[in-house]
Amino acid sequence: MSIDTKIIFTPKNPNGKIVDLTDAEKTQRDLDAEQSISLKQEQTNAETKKASGKQKLLDLGLTTEEVKALIGA
Repeated sequence: MSIDTKIIFTPKNPNGKIVDLTDAEKTQRDLDAEQSISLKQEQTNAETKKASGKQKLLDLGLTTEEVKALIGA
C-alpha cells in the first residue's frame, strides 16, 4: 500500500478495500503534516524560552526555590 491510498472497511468489504486518496484528501494530509511540524516547533521554542528565562533569573541571584515560586517549575 502506498502513501496515496487508504483502506475502506464496509459490511460488503469486511477485509477492507484499497482505494486511492482523492486530491482533497492528499491536500489535507499535506496541510496536517505542515501544521504538525509547526506546532512541534512552537512547543520547542516555548520550552527553550522558559529555560532561558529561568536561567536568567538564576543569574540575577534568585534561588531555585524563588524561581520555582515565580514560574512554577
